[in-house]
Amino acid sequence: MNLPTESGSVAELPDKIGTCVDRLRHRWGWFVAFGTLTILLGVAALLLIVSATIASVYTIAIFLILAGGVEVSIGITSRSWGRSFLWIVGGLAYIVVGAFALAKPLVAAALFTLLLGAAILATGVIRIYTATHLGKGGSVLFAGIVTALVGFVILFGWPANSFIILGLLLSFDLLVWGASWLILGLRMRTHQTRISE
Repeated sequence: MNLPTESGSVAELPDKIGTCVDRLRHRWGWFVAFGTLTILLGVAALLLIVSATIASVYTIAIFLILAGGVEVSIGITSRSWGRSFLWIVGGLAYIVVGAFALAKPLVAAALFTLLLGAAILATGVIRIYTATHLGKGGSVLFAGIVTALVGFVILFGWPANSFIILGLLLSFDLLVWGASWLILGLRMRTHQTRISE
């Protein structure tokens, strides 16, 4: 599928996506299998919540180290000393934090959970402010209140909840992602059955 260009408008995209889905309908079993496997991984993460939290920390740590390496390489190839210095320092900081997370995953889980709770609370407060001061609808206000409450609950339970929050979010994400693939596969199967009849 080609992205829209000057010769092709965005309005053509739904037809192309529909064509792509039509071509994949006979492979509905793969979508169902992938969705089922992802759901099972979500259930396993829910049952092994501390292990899922540690796996989340390791994943974040690896991404931090990779991002830090990229920033250091950008800094080395930068033409001005000011930019070079900032890129290298930022990259080294990412690498140090990532290495620390790999060495002390439970301590890192506590720090990541604290940062996550603070970020979610701040997001909720910004949404509430937007809803009340910029005349946005009730749905934005409701979303802001719910988001702020989630952030407050995470911060209120910290640090005792540090061992489960990241794993809980990972398992929830896997369950929702798997369910969406499973539903897509089942819909494809239903449509394929109608066509064959």
